[in-house]
This record gives sequence, C-alpha cells and structure tokens, in this order.
Amino acid sequence: MRVTQEIVVVPHTHWDREWYEPFQRFRLRLVALMDEVLDTMECEPDYHFTLDGQLACVDDYLEVRPENRDRIAALVEAGRLAIGPWQILLDEFLCSGETIVRNLELGMDRADKLGGAMPVGYLPDMFGHTAQMPQILALAGLTQACVYRGVPASVVTDAFAWVAPDGTAVRAQYLPAGGYGNGAHLFEAPGQVLARAETFVTTMRRWQGEAKPLLAMYGTDHSAPVRGLPEMVASLGARMDTLSGYIGAQGTEGLPRVHGELRSHARANILPGVISVRAHVKQAMGRAERMVERYAEPLAALWGEAWPERFLDMAWWRLIDASGHDSVTGCGVDETAQQVAARIAEAEHLGQAVRDMVTSRLAAAVPSGAVLVVNPSPFPRTGVVLMDVAGLDPLVDAAGRAVPAQTLEYAPTLLLDEEMDPRLAFTFIHGTELYGQHITGWSIADGVLVFRVAREPAAAFDVAEVAAALAEAEGAVTRVRIVAEARRTVAALVDTPALGHTSVRPGRPSGPQSPAPGAGGVRAEGQVLDNGLLRVEVAADGTLTLTGRDGVTIAGAARIVEGGDVGDTYNHAPPAADRLVLAPESVEVSVVCSGPLVAALDVHRGYAWPRGTDVTEADGPADPLPAAARTAAVEHVTVATRVELRAGEPFVRLHVEFDNRCADHRVRLHVPLAEPAAASFAEGQFAVVERALTAEGGCGETPLPTLPASSWVAAGGVAALLEHVTEYELVDDELALTLLRSVGYLSRNRNALRPEPAGPQLPTPAAQSRGPRSVRLALMPYTGTWAAVPGAAEVFRHDVLAVPGTGAADLSLPAPATGLTVKGEGVVMTSLRRRDEWKELRLVALSGADTVATIEGDFTEGRRADLRGRPGEPVDAARLPLRAWEIATIQVR
Repeated sequence: MRVTQEIVVVPHTHWDREWYEPFQRFRLRLVALMDEVLDTMECEPDYHFTLDGQLACVDDYLEVRPENRDRIAALVEAGRLAIGPWQILLDEFLCSGETIVRNLELGMDRADKLGGAMPVGYLPDMFGHTAQMPQILALAGLTQACVYRGVPASVVTDAFAWVAPDGTAVRAQYLPAGGYGNGAHLFEAPGQVLARAETFVTTMRRWQGEAKPLLAMYGTDHSAPVRGLPEMVASLGARMDTLSGYIGAQGTEGLPRVHGELRSHARANILPGVISVRAHVKQAMGRAERMVERYAEPLAALWGEAWPERFLDMAWWRLIDASGHDSVTGCGVDETAQQVAARIAEAEHLGQAVRDMVTSRLAAAVPSGAVLVVNPSPFPRTGVVLMDVAGLDPLVDAAGRAVPAQTLEYAPTLLLDEEMDPRLAFTFIHGTELYGQHITGWSIADGVLVFRVAREPAAAFDVAEVAAALAEAEGAVTRVRIVAEARRTVAALVDTPALGHTSVRPGRPSGPQSPAPGAGGVRAEGQVLDNGLLRVEVAADGTLTLTGRDGVTIAGAARIVEGGDVGDTYNHAPPAADRLVLAPESVEVSVVCSGPLVAALDVHRGYAWPRGTDVTEADGPADPLPAAARTAAVEHVTVATRVELRAGEPFVRLHVEFDNRCADHRVRLHVPLAEPAAASFAEGQFAVVERALTAEGGCGETPLPTLPASSWVAAGGVAALLEHVTEYELVDDELALTLLRSVGYLSRNRNALRPEPAGPQLPTPAAQSRGPRSVRLALMPYTGTWAAVPGAAEVFRHDVLAVPGTGAADLSLPAPATGLTVKGEGVVMTSLRRRDEWKELRLVALSGADTVATIEGDFTEGRRADLRGRPGEPVDAARLPLRAWEIATIQVR
C-alpha cells in the first residue's frame, strides 16, 4: 500500500495540568518537556508542535523559565508552534458560561502577545460539550472546532457542522479511532512504521474519503517530542504540521449537521460521575462565580470609583485555573482537590473584597443605624431582605413610609456577668472596642462595674476615668457586667431598584406602609406553610406536599434515597446487590417562625445508613468485576431540612444538612413529577437544553442518564432551583437530585459500569466527603412551559444585600437609585463590567423565539461587540433585536 502524502502528522502533547499528581509536581515535568520542545524545534527546522490548545502550559513554563519567552514567540510567529486559544482546557459543564468566555478571552489575548492563537477551538478531552459552544467560538472569531468525546453515533465522518441553538454553525473536526492519540504509536517500532501507517490509513479511510490527507495526532498525555521525527515522517512520504495547519479554513458546506450539546456515550466515555463527586468543590465554584460575575463586577461597574481591574483579573485567573477538566471535576487525587478548592476560595474572597469596597462607599452615605439595601438583579425587586437592626422600632424607608418587617431573632444583650477583679476587664478593652463592639457608656453601682456596648461608636471613652472611679471605690467593686444594646434580625419586605440601592432605618413612619406583603403574607399553621402562591404540608414521613395556586399538586417531595456506590470519581456504580434506604426511622417537625414575611419548619428525619461496603477486587478473568455488598453495620444519621416559605415567592426553599459518616454511597433527593414527562429541561452555559430520559450508549460505559444542571432543572410540572451545578436524573416519574456521592478511588481498574480504567487506581479518601454536608435548593411547581422558572431562579440564587450604614447618625436616608435595567421576554443578563469608558453587558435570549431587549440607564451610545470586547456596529440599546438563543455582547456609555 502506498501511503505517500496520505497522512499529516501533528505532534502534540495533551497536558493535564493537575490530575493524579498535584500541579507543582506536574509542572516539574512540564518544564522538562518544554525545554525539550524548544531545543528539538530549534535543531530540526521541519518540526511542528501543537501545545494542547491552552496557554496555561506556556504561562506555567515561563514562570520558571522567563528567559525563554522570545524563543517561544519566534516559533509561534513562524507558524511551527501552535498555542491557545484557551487559557486552560476546561470542563464545559462545571463552570458558568461566563467563565468559558473569560477563559477563551484570556487565552486568545495572551496568545496574541506571543504571535497569535491557534484558530481552532480545540476541545480534545472534555467530558462532553455544551450546546452553545459553537456560538461562543464563532463570536470569538473561531470557525473551526476539534472534538473527541460526546459525539453521537449518527456521525460517521471525520468532520461535521456543529450547530448551536441560535443556528450558528462551526466546522468540527472529529477525532475518531483513538481521539487525540490516534497516531501516538505510529513510530514506536522503527521496523514496523510502514505496516502501522498502512493500518492507520485503512482505519481512518472508513471515516474519511479519498479527498484529503488523514490526520494523525502524534502524542498523548504528557508526551514529549521525539527527536528525528521529521525524518521518520518524510520516510513515509507524509508531512508534518500543526493542527490548525491541517484543518485550515474549511467551511461547513455539505457536512452532516449535529445540533446542540454533545453528551453521547456512543464514541467515547464521557465519565458523567464527575458531576457529583466532591460536591463541596462544585458548591464553592458556584458561589465564587456568582460573587464575581453578579456582585463584584456589576456593582463596581455601576457604583465604584476606579475600576479594580487587578483584583478582578486575579479572581478570574483563579476561577479559570479551577475550571480545568481534571480540576473542578474532582477526578484527581486529594492533593489536587485541595489546591482547586483553595483557588476557588481565593476567587470568592477577591470578589467579596471588591463587593465590600463598593458597598462600603455607598454605605457611607447611609446614616449609622440604618441599612443599605443593594439589588444585584437587572430588574426591580420587591422581596424579603434579612438584616440586623438596633432597637425595637419599626422600619421606615426614605419617604418615611413603614416597611413591613418581621422579627426573626433577638441578639443576646447580656454578654458578661461575672465576679472578678474589675481591673482584669481592662485587658479586654482595646481603645473603645470591647467584646467586638464599642463602649458607649459605663457606670458603677452596688459593687458592679457595668459597660454598655453597641455596634456603632458613640461618645469618647477614657479608660483612665474608669480606673479612677474604681480607685475611689476602694475595692467595693467585685463584679463586671457587659450589656449590649438591643438588636434583632428582621425580615423586611423592601422595594429595590434594578441593579441599584435603597435604604431603611428604624423609626416612626410618617406615611402609609409600602410595599404591602400581598395575599396576607405567609403563615405557618401546624405542619403547613402557605403564602397564597404555594402551600407546603409536611407528611408523616417527612416529605412535602406542594400545591400551587393553579392547583398543581406534588406529593412526596424531598424524599431522601440512599444507596451504595462502589464506583470511582468518574462513574457511579451500585453494588451488584444494592440495599436502598428509602424510609426514615423517625420524623420530628417543629415550627421555626410563622410569618407574615417568612415562615419555616424544621424537619428532622433519622435514618440507618450502611456504614460502607465490603469490596474485593477480583484477580482473574472468570470474575472481572468487583464483588461488593453493603455492610450490616449502620450509622444513625439525622437529615435536617429547613423548609422555608417567603411572602411573594412561588417556590419553597430547602436547606438540607446531615453529617456524612458513611463511605461508598450516594444520597439523592427525589421529587415526584406533577405529570409524566418525556424530557427534562436544564439551564446551563447560556442555554436551556431539552434532554431525553435515556442516553445513547455504544462505547463501553453504561450510558446512565445522570445529567448536569446549573441554575435550574424542570420536568413534568416541577422545577428545582439550584445554587451550583447539580447532577440530576429523571427516574420512575421522579426528579432525583444528587446531594452526595462518596467514593474512595480516583479510578477503579474494574468498574461495573465502565469496562476499562479511566485513570490510575489511586485511593482518594477525601472523596468520601465525610463530615457535615449542606445543600440549599428550592422547589417550584409550574404549569405549561418553564418560562417562569428563570426569573424565580434569579431571585433564589442572588440575594439582595443588606449593609450597615456608616454615615453620620443625623444624615437623612438617601433617595433610591437605579443602576441599569434590562427588559425583554426571555432576556437574561449574565455579566456586566467596565471596558475602558464603556460598560459591557452580556445578554442571552433564553427563548425559542426571537425577542427584543431593552437596556435602560445613564448612557447615550450603544454598540455591539464580540466576545473579546472588540467593538462592532452601533445599536439602539432601547430596542435591541435578539435571535432565539442569541448571546449578545453590548457596550454602552
């Protein structure tokens, strides 16, 4: 067989930045690999190399070898070394759509400084692909993609047109027959090169006709370049190139069209268990993304002074680093998971710092004792805000109107009352600070030294005066008492402007109450909560019956189901003879508060969960899978659920907590559907994806239809509102949400639902997730379509902020102020930031029909931009047409 010019060899490495070893240990190997890449390419001018589509490899290397920057740039400019376009190869489902955009933006911007990014959306090892990825790539100027996992069985060629929900299509180069390592073994044995090449051609021609050369991806995980490779390639009559050099600028004409997300198991494992393992990492990622995307950046853009660019850049760097496909997924060793969690925490802290910097500036105009209220949503909100206030007076707004309020809790006023030498109390005092508050007065009477303290400082305090008074008492004082001002936590129903702020304070109203709770507010009677929009009743088994205003009823909601899991971080696998725990041993219900703004019940359910599993790894082919049984020994676990209903909300909030003392198991919360459903609808990454009840199989792993949802999932008349990416499944006409999945191995060599290892069999004891587990979510019955769900999720996920005022006590409350308003059927805002003198918004039309967006604010100009912020055509922000499912970047000033 003649193979001359039939093969294009693309040398590359797939660099897992962290995985079965932590980042710094892998970096040591990266530096050696990059040294070899540069030396080899400079010695062999025909050598080409593709650096895994991620700038992280370059950045991590140059931090150690900064002197080699120009060497890298020269090879990039010569078209021989392909870098970018990503900053890091991410997991597309375990981060927000905005994190995907910033990842691509950062990678392309940094690559430009070294000679330019590879113009291919390289996605070689992600565990499936999001529906909007074609539109994201196209909006960044990339018309080519390259994928491996998730491609459906309907694809029988090496290329297809990948179509986003809005109709945007990019050409996708598919990597069949071995993925990104399909040519990794071509040159392993010098005497067999020709025979291997002939076999490769025969295999790949099944996927591609005779029209063009065949792509041989020569490399694999952490592989280094091979010296002398250009000569070996030339001996076949083949040629060497980068991936973008092979793909070129081909179009999509005549290619089969594949629509939406790619989550098929037909061609490769997509390893869906990563969605639910180490759930605390997913929770932290969700919190940090919301803090940066929806609080820090928008508030700084609208209400800040100097743009805190470096702080926000550092936050985004950490989020992007954490989004790696072996990072946020939790499928690495425990040391890797710890590093990922630390990065995410730093991102959240940076976002909090920026948020607090902006709100403290606004709070300086609000009198002390009052409360600044800040709305993170781009529309006005009237809802319950939790705040801490002094005294027992009612609340009033800037117009003097009474603000509906409900006291939830009183703070203790007696902080200390002990017999002691009063001089010892002086050691507690630091300036005016005492026990975390400020001294506002003191007295001596009946042998007792009394300090009065409050959150806000008052008159000057001189400890010398106290010392002098004690000296005059001549030892008669033998007791010290610290008394705090009366304070309480209240729920207030506050009207807040869009992305703006208002304020309230304790005082006597001079006008009518506004706004009113509506429909009588919310009340708790026995084991029932009702706010006129939703009725929630706790059944004898601790589950909930939800009844919507339109009569939709869901009985048995929030049922806890616990079962075994002898899988690994990649794939759930139940024991061959699983033992499910379905019913509690005991149920206790108590009333926490009974309205009129917040009503809540505590439901405590006691369970006996098996302590773990007895797993024996089989050694011989006669028994190729682990034999496992759940232990007879049990742990008695209490699952505590706070069931909370607020005035004006059509959903019930749940806060589920338990102490996980068991191993090798999965805990799910089940919600019956109001009606049978043939599909689910899940939000994530700028789209709402309709999914079938089953998944396509064919490769090897069992195609479990366990799927990711970001902010909400809806099916059969019930929606779950979520704080973080959560695994769900529709099973037996119920929506099952995974609260916890505990496993002890990175990968098992033998997993009952996956025939081959997904990685090394290394223990991951921390992936058992022992200790306290806490999950917040909400349940919402609905009728018809899911159109009302996104707005409810926005309210549930983004709390209105309450910040103590720090201005002079005699200040008047400032007038409410609106920041920016976004309107439009199905239109959501996903980000808002400054870019030079412009404010830049990201809008998404979450609708199957074309729509019109309206942006209202203090600006006179508007223009479109691409995802990298490069300006486009002028627009009228007051009337902005959007295609169904369009992602639009708009800049205004």
